[in-house]
Amino acid sequence: MKVEVDVPKCVASGQCVLIAPDVFDQRDEDGMVVLLDDSPSPELHDAVRESATVCPAAAIHALEP
Repeated sequence: MKVEVDVPKCVASGQCVLIAPDVFDQRDEDGMVVLLDDSPSPELHDAVRESATVCPAAAIHALEP
């Protein structure tokens, strides 16, 4: 899995960080998403998919081969 984030679309809701803290974080100054791991291990794939699904801005893309 390859993960991409569209930072300009982010609305800083933080749902991705709550669901997948090993993959996503938020900037301190404005809460915008920070991608920690663009190729997460398989055990994190379900959490990344859920993060992409619940993102209110649709700013997270989980690309699968």
